[in-house]
Amino acid sequence: MSGHSKWASIKHKKGALDAKRGKIFSKIGKEIEVASKTGSDPGMNPRLRLILQKARDNNMPNDIITRAIKKGTGELGGVIYEEMVYEGYGPGGVAMLIHTLSDNKNRTGGEVRSTLDKKGGNLGSPGAVGYLFSKRGYITVDASTVAEDKLMDIALEAGALDFATEDGSYAITTEPQDYEKVLNAVRAGGIITTSAEVTMLPSTTVKLAGAEAQRALDLVEALEDLEDVQNVYANFDISEEDLNA
Repeated sequence: MSGHSKWASIKHKKGALDAKRGKIFSKIGKEIEVASKTGSDPGMNPRLRLILQKARDNNMPNDIITRAIKKGTGELGGVIYEEMVYEGYGPGGVAMLIHTLSDNKNRTGGEVRSTLDKKGGNLGSPGAVGYLFSKRGYITVDASTVAEDKLMDIALEAGALDFATEDGSYAITTEPQDYEKVLNAVRAGGIITTSAEVTMLPSTTVKLAGAEAQRALDLVEALEDLEDVQNVYANFDISEEDLNA
């Protein structure tokens, strides 16, 4: 989990610099469409409720959200997306899960394989690395903004699974079903989160540094730039200091 915290910190800072809003909105919009197919009422649809929270956290305009929901329910014409997960390896032998939403799985599979090959990775068979990851809620808070004891008490009382301190951040881990309750409790306490999501956390991590660490990050970025890729999860342990090693 410590490795994920470091990666989440780097990813958050990089994302703020890149500000690829259009691409972020497109990916979230796809998720909203898929989630809305089983119901447009967030109160009755936990998956939709979670992705709508993600949309709000990313300042996604309401008109884009509404249009995505209407596409998902069939009120507006939309595309039928298929969810697929690819498993593979990156530089240093790191394990990778690549979650996609696509209307053409042949195109998507070809693009994922080609990107892995070009960037020093390779595609694995189904089940090759999936067992190394668990679905968890993951919330981070800048350590300079709140006292550790206060945040820990709020998180654990609300049902958090784990609490850790690392690289100037507090990291809260939850079971997926407890994520909303813990996040709401943290924010109700007036605490600003730097990231909050239901994600896939690795049970073990691979330490990378220097050029190898940079190659791994470059591969993740190249995969995330693919239109059909929603999320990339990797079990590397990289800190900002490691990149300069």
